[in-house]
Amino acid sequence: MKFVKDCQADATVDLVYRMCPMHLLEPVELIRDLREGQVLEILTDYDGALEDIPAWCAKNGQEFIGIGEDEENDCYRLYIRKRH
Repeated sequence: MKFVKDCQADATVDLVYRMCPMHLLEPVELIRDLREGQVLEILTDYDGALEDIPAWCAKNGQEFIGIGEDEENDCYRLYIRKRH
């Protein structure tokens, strides 16, 4: 797992307390609206996203930047850079 600090995002999707498979469905929709090189931040408390999001990025040619923890909100912050 690659951990990051202070990653700047161009867009954020809050999926905390959302059921599976929303951690994959909503980000796919949002990343379409970003320009190449922009970063999407995903907020989630779903542990499965820690494996699912990087795997989705690899399969779909997007760059998984890493994971940051948000202790204040008790969730993870996952970052994806749009490649195409």
